[in-house]
Amino acid sequence: MSSQPASVVLDPSTSTTVPGLLSRERIIARPGFNRWLVPPAALAIHLCIGMAYGFSVFWLPLSMAVGVDQALACPADMSFFARIFSASCDWKISELQWMYTLFFVLLGCSAALWGGWLEHAGPRKAGVVAALCWCGGLVISALGVYWHQIWMLWLGSGVIGGIGLGLGYISPVSTLIKWFPDRRGMATGMAIMGFGGGAMIGSPLADILMRHFATPTSVGVTQTFLVMAALYFAFMMSGAFGYRVPPTGWKPAGWTPPAQNGNAMITQGHVHVKKVWGIPQFWLVWAVLCLNVSAGIGVIGMASPMLQEMFGGRLLGIDAGFGELDATQLGAIAAIAAGFTGLLSLFNIGGRFFWASLSDKLGRKNTYTVFFLLGIVLYAAAPSLGTAGSIALFVFAFGVILSMYGGGFATVPAYLADLFGTQMVGAIHGRLLTAWATAGILGPVVVGYMREYQLGLGMPPSQVYNTTMYILVGMLVLGLICNLLVRPVNPKHFMTSEELAHEKRLAHEKIDAGGASTIPQEEMVRIGRGGNPLLVAGAWAAVGLPLLWGVWITLDKALVLFR
Repeated sequence: MSSQPASVVLDPSTSTTVPGLLSRERIIARPGFNRWLVPPAALAIHLCIGMAYGFSVFWLPLSMAVGVDQALACPADMSFFARIFSASCDWKISELQWMYTLFFVLLGCSAALWGGWLEHAGPRKAGVVAALCWCGGLVISALGVYWHQIWMLWLGSGVIGGIGLGLGYISPVSTLIKWFPDRRGMATGMAIMGFGGGAMIGSPLADILMRHFATPTSVGVTQTFLVMAALYFAFMMSGAFGYRVPPTGWKPAGWTPPAQNGNAMITQGHVHVKKVWGIPQFWLVWAVLCLNVSAGIGVIGMASPMLQEMFGGRLLGIDAGFGELDATQLGAIAAIAAGFTGLLSLFNIGGRFFWASLSDKLGRKNTYTVFFLLGIVLYAAAPSLGTAGSIALFVFAFGVILSMYGGGFATVPAYLADLFGTQMVGAIHGRLLTAWATAGILGPVVVGYMREYQLGLGMPPSQVYNTTMYILVGMLVLGLICNLLVRPVNPKHFMTSEELAHEKRLAHEKIDAGGASTIPQEEMVRIGRGGNPLLVAGAWAAVGLPLLWGVWITLDKALVLFR
């Protein structure tokens, strides 16, 4: 993915080269550009790709794509490869869920592989590629549903869409950190909040569309994929073309750089992405993210059955265990558990902004220390809360746990910028996301297999999660130790002034031979503020209104917990 072919085009009238539409030179901010236009641009992309979290809304309709009213099972003796290409029988939900696995494996891999390219090509080009991959993947998946070829869904949404997820996820990180050096955590928290909120908008929207397009002969998924691909493409392209990068040497008016206020954890040097594999701090932060996410993602995957099995009839005011309930009562507590899951998603989203913003005051290392210490207490207390029957305390405890899960994602880019500098933080963040891919396997395996093992031993459903919680506590203790071991990076790992200037030239920054900015100071002070206030308000409304709609839908479903 070389950035060179699209970086310049030939202007026939002047016979000189001018920046191409997608080149990084084209998006260097000019006087009058307001930096508050960048977060909504990032949100426009993250709210779209965040639908990856909500893809489970398609599993049941897709499992009946042929039978429509009920699933048409494949013959028992049909081989796996025959089912992949069969158009005469329905897919299993377990087969469809491979898309979900592919999403996050490809997200981590693509972010790690092409993070360096992104730093040189710029966020606009990366955003456009992300839009083409994510939305193109949905179109391929729509054709896969139409022709009933599950391999097309795996390829379209899983592989190609997963690559779009990775590039879209990391595309704004470096840019936002450079625009908000005074509020690194808050800036990345705003964008990454969108990834957590994407499913809140996408899931109800997909449900509405599938109901609209459903017919006696179709479940409506094909048309839904196509409509969502068109909507997402418009939003993501708007976000990509809304990106601007600050010029070299820019800083907010009146802001004092961290080196002058005594925070030793915030470096003024810059580490090249190629060197991070050999730096201990990278692996410590990798372990911190992996262990924090493993614990949180394990709970997310089992939140609904956990609430039902731990409280049983007490959710309905009945003194009865889960196994003693009839079909009607089971349906009632399932609805309550769905509201619980929705409420957790709100805590997940809110925590991304709250904790990341708080980290600007506490410091990144201290914020993660709070995550682990508070998490250890809450995870250890969960079995007692279940035994005591306090639903409100149980819901609150897990809400806080999920807020720290989301907060871990939103805080880590700023943590990396503090330790490794801002020049290549997007690429370094991309490599760190391999911890997410690892956690996506580790967390669900620990929770899922421990649950099955204890049920196999004959343990009551209300008690099967006790040992699991204590195992997760152990993981958090390890994460706490790793976080406490993080120290400032040894200066020997930083790029020299010549190496840094070379990287800036590769990133098409406007610098002189010594690496300093060539933009006059009188222009520099007018960058980042001002501009048309209606444009800023309109950009925030474009992403804020859909997000508020998603929050309202989620809160409406969560109210069943308190009725």
